[in-house]
Amino acid sequence: MLRQAARLDPVPWPDALRELCQRTASGQPVRWWLTGSAALAARGAQIEPADLDVVCGAADASAIGDLFADVLVEPVLPAGADGISEWRGRAFCGALIEWIGGVRACVDEPHLTDFGPVAAARLETVTFEDWQIRVPPLDVQRAVSVYRGRADRVAEIDALAAKAAG
Repeated sequence: MLRQAARLDPVPWPDALRELCQRTASGQPVRWWLTGSAALAARGAQIEPADLDVVCGAADASAIGDLFADVLVEPVLPAGADGISEWRGRAFCGALIEWIGGVRACVDEPHLTDFGPVAAARLETVTFEDWQIRVPPLDVQRAVSVYRGRADRVAEIDALAAKAAG
């Protein structure tokens, strides 16, 4: 995990995403969506995510923690009154998987995020292997990348949008 965080070793994000899909689909399904660079990579962007960023409802945060109990790095904990969400947790399953549950409405102020209520209201579905993955819309991820000064990410998003437009 540390070697991946230091970018010394590649991050096998597809394996971790596959594991996330399998674990959350077994038994009582857990509702979640993928955001950040992994959401773009799942769409086909030429990006190498450092981890998987996952968003879920407050009730599903503990359920994800239970599903990944054997590989938890940080148990599901309250994020605190000033956190972006009610809950957070981390697991390492070949790659770091981080999730937040019960995102607070204030995260989209003063600037839009790709994990807040605006993105959540407009989720799109993409196919990753045999799985249907919910992700934020490209225009929201583009706006976030512009705000963060990520010209490389904006170029990748523009390429995805052009490809989707045909």
